[in-house]
Amino acid sequence: MAEATTSPNTPPILLIGISGPSSSGKTTLSRLLRDIFPSTFILHLDDFYLTDTEIPLKDGIQDWDCLESLNLPALHSSLIYMRTHGTSPPDLVSKEDQNSVGEHGVDDSFILTCKIRISKVIEKTGWNTPIAIVDGFLLFSESMASIRSLFDVKLFLRTSYETAKRRREARSGYVTLEGFWEDPPGYVDRIVWPNYVQGHKFLFQGENVHAELDEGVCRQVGIEGMPREAEENMQNCLRWSVGILESVIEKASACSASSSKILE
Repeated sequence: MAEATTSPNTPPILLIGISGPSSSGKTTLSRLLRDIFPSTFILHLDDFYLTDTEIPLKDGIQDWDCLESLNLPALHSSLIYMRTHGTSPPDLVSKEDQNSVGEHGVDDSFILTCKIRISKVIEKTGWNTPIAIVDGFLLFSESMASIRSLFDVKLFLRTSYETAKRRREARSGYVTLEGFWEDPPGYVDRIVWPNYVQGHKFLFQGENVHAELDEGVCRQVGIEGMPREAEENMQNCLRWSVGILESVIEKASACSASSSKILE
């Protein structure tokens, strides 16, 4: 293996944010990437929910899909800890990992191909920086700008209203801080989708979440938007995200090597 190159400016961790509407495949993609990239761990936005009794009400229904349902100071502190120490906070135990995800539909052979491809990149570059993946439904909204700015890579997934509704309503429920939550009838239409639209319409042309992403806005915010061919297709989504991270590793390693030569 090539000798790893480091410099005083090398961060202790690569922090990746994966966001998008509910049921767009964020957790599934995160787990697949963890299987492919070594020294990778996942942090879930859902691990920062307030207690069940503190979740705000909207039209008489608990709203688990708004910013006010989250302990944002704790999330910010955890991200700062990771950027400083290169590891997950020791007192953080994931509840989200107790929630199941559906079949990902990605061929085992393709996952193996990705693993081999990334192992070669790591061997060539000497990359040894841990990777932290944070997945969550509102990570890139304007109201989360201070948290959004902490991510080195921002991957935005998308899906249609029809798919999000079908997938969300097929779920049995969610483990919470104090128990278990099941969506009441009409929850996607009354709570989930309106919150998604409100928080992300600025990323789309004409503020229409079913239109194309606004490339200028995404570039300004530093967001990589999932291409259309990856929508509803996890294998294409994985191919896209692995390509982005491969490029990030190669560029970071090249910059690190250049900085080391300057310091010699």
